[in-house]
Amino acid sequence: MSSVGKQIIRSVLLSLGLFILVTAGYFYLFPLSDWSLLLEVEIMDIPGVGFILFVCLIIGGAFGVKTGLGQKQQFREIEEALLLAKQGKPVQIKDDGGELYHVLRKADDLRTQLSEQARTSQKLATQKAEESEKRVQEIVSEERNRLARELHDSVSQQLFAASMLMSAIAETPSESRSPGEQKQLDMVERTIQQSQLEMRALLLHLRPVALRGKTLQQGMEELLVELAQKMPLDIQWKVEEMDLDKGVEDHLFRILQESVSNTLRHAKAASLDVRLIIRESMIILRVVDDGQGFDVNESKVTSSYGLQNMKERALEIGGTVKIISVPGKGTSLEVKVPVVEKEGDSHD
Repeated sequence: MSSVGKQIIRSVLLSLGLFILVTAGYFYLFPLSDWSLLLEVEIMDIPGVGFILFVCLIIGGAFGVKTGLGQKQQFREIEEALLLAKQGKPVQIKDDGGELYHVLRKADDLRTQLSEQARTSQKLATQKAEESEKRVQEIVSEERNRLARELHDSVSQQLFAASMLMSAIAETPSESRSPGEQKQLDMVERTIQQSQLEMRALLLHLRPVALRGKTLQQGMEELLVELAQKMPLDIQWKVEEMDLDKGVEDHLFRILQESVSNTLRHAKAASLDVRLIIRESMIILRVVDDGQGFDVNESKVTSSYGLQNMKERALEIGGTVKIISVPGKGTSLEVKVPVVEKEGDSHD
């Protein structure tokens, strides 16, 4: 039964009880000499007692309807206030000085408390996630460094020794060696040299050099100088001075490392050109090689982990990645990042 119906029944029963009580008290103080007069007196063709009872019931019912509707409205306002409090929205409080005002105040206080608890919980969850991610990254970095050291100390050294041995064998003249055998030796030597290149690229990928307090320009130049000394590549570069946020520098440096690693492992390039410039409020990182190229529309290329990693890093700093490659004619990677003015910068 609804609150309005319950209130009507209560009001009618209360009216009936009051009618009986008042009537009994009246006739107790002023007793009638003949009780039949109660039935003889008529009001609007209705016995007086019945008329009075009917009027009392009508008044009680009307009062119950009014009270019930008022309570129903209050319940609705309380329900809406609790819903707003649950959603974290401010509660509309009517200052009528009644009980409803205090209930709505409590609901708004509850909203404030819930919002504070939610904010605290989210903050703790974020801190926990960041700490967990940081720990995972530290473990991954340590493992990558360990693998890089082991590969460098074992496989890389063995490949170097095999390369030296094959060079010595190939350069040693032998009358008993047929042209076919010489060709096979040359092929083995080239295979070992290619394996060395891929191993160096893999080491660069596993243990990437960090900026470590250097600027992006300094880090790029040191990386490219080291590559030029260790790799049989003609490497050219142009790096302009620019003041960038640490996060932007780190992401651009990692993209360069990923791109160079891909070039060393897959391109079979003879030359590499790297540019870092600013043009028309855009930071442009361009890496171009003259390698064997590839079809950028192949599914295995579009789903490549290295390519996805570069795109995600560029996206995180508000940039874009564009790759142009033609089989047999090389590959060009271009990253564009808009220049964002730092706080406090102003132009007159």
